[in-house]
Amino acid sequence: MALIRKPTQLTPALSPPPAGAKPASDIFSRTMGGGAGLVTGLTPAELEWKRKIFEQVVRGMDLSLLQNLDNNEARRQIHEVCERFMAMEVSATPQTTRLRIIRDIQDEILGLGPLEALFRDPSITDILVNGPKKVYIERRGKLEQAPVFFDNDRHLMTIIERIVSRVGRRIDESSPMVDARLPDGSRVNAIIPPLAIDGASLSIRRFPAERLTMQRLIEFGALTRPMALVLAAAVRSRLNILIAGGTGSGKTTMLNCLSAEIPPDERIITIEDSAELQLQQPHVVRLETRPPNIEGHGEVTQRDLVRNSLRMRPERIVLGEIRGGEALDMLQAMNTGHDGSLATIHANTPRDTLMRLESMVAMTGLNIPTGAVRHQIASALDLLLQLERQEDGRRRITSIDEVQGMEGEVITTAQIFRFDRRGIDTEGNVVGKFVATGLVPQFHERLRRRGIDLDMAVFRPDADSFR
Repeated sequence: MALIRKPTQLTPALSPPPAGAKPASDIFSRTMGGGAGLVTGLTPAELEWKRKIFEQVVRGMDLSLLQNLDNNEARRQIHEVCERFMAMEVSATPQTTRLRIIRDIQDEILGLGPLEALFRDPSITDILVNGPKKVYIERRGKLEQAPVFFDNDRHLMTIIERIVSRVGRRIDESSPMVDARLPDGSRVNAIIPPLAIDGASLSIRRFPAERLTMQRLIEFGALTRPMALVLAAAVRSRLNILIAGGTGSGKTTMLNCLSAEIPPDERIITIEDSAELQLQQPHVVRLETRPPNIEGHGEVTQRDLVRNSLRMRPERIVLGEIRGGEALDMLQAMNTGHDGSLATIHANTPRDTLMRLESMVAMTGLNIPTGAVRHQIASALDLLLQLERQEDGRRRITSIDEVQGMEGEVITTAQIFRFDRRGIDTEGNVVGKFVATGLVPQFHERLRRRGIDLDMAVFRPDADSFR
């Protein structure tokens, strides 16, 4: 397929970058690690040279035809065109720099521009863009500045518009906030002026290409084997489980790991604002909310989807995150035969989780007495998992609590496992261990009746633990 337009007049030969010029910033000499390799810096002259080559490529190619090619073929043809333009000049630019420039141009035309280099690093879990010149990444739970930047505000807006348009969303002054997702499942939030005062902001939550398992979480020190055995048995015996934690504490990862214990012959309905769950069972129906259109119509909320899912003969309902009035519909579903449901919620402690559920039910606008709401919660939920991202960057389950019922007007819970924190060592690592409280939960009998033989030893205080 011929992608080269007939050149009517080529740009005059470009001046090669001066030898020995200093890099624009020493930040470009940092090592990205994790497979992305060394991000070599370009001098100011080389950056200008790249810009001119890019303009020539855009003028010289029919970019609309690239949409009909697969990514590898499109990159190959862009590479050939760049080589042609570069060959028109006599330049002492090293081949490594030329290849870097070509790759940057390929990323700009086909991908997400400067962010593509970060997506090639599998160790990066979050990408946070605070305006065109400040890009931060999270690696192993720690934030650091990334050695990439955008040319200007317009360049950043172009990339944001490219992301949201791919999923049928829009972003402009009349709708300056958007949630979206990338083809690899990464979750994206963008907010632009006038809401973002210092320029457009982009937040990307990535998910590992390799799906994490409970065994891997044990190896990472997120929980112990006895805790994992109890959680696996709880899922298989159809207990209703609510996973709580702060932003970035690993709630979605834990939800994915727990869902792996759902038998493959069950029908599962997942409900999310932005689809990111990675269930492996064959019978999964994935539902996703829809924002209103430009006229303010057509919105479909999580509450709408929860209500609709009850008409779809679900055997399990998995709610990505409880945010508002859908809490009431989820509790009612759990109380009317749809047991074995899983959901996440933002909360810092198990007691906060119960209080947040109460407040979310109140968001429905229905005048339901507080006592009735608490009875609904106590009868619907079986287990509360509390997660936390701690100072050393590690995510841990800090508490597993059983919801045991009501005592007067108070929901009673009992802690089964906890993370006993001791302090922080000289290297900044959190020191502590997981311990069993010794309490045998009420649901143990329910496990036995369902044919799940869970060794009582997992509840002993001297059970296997991690430091």
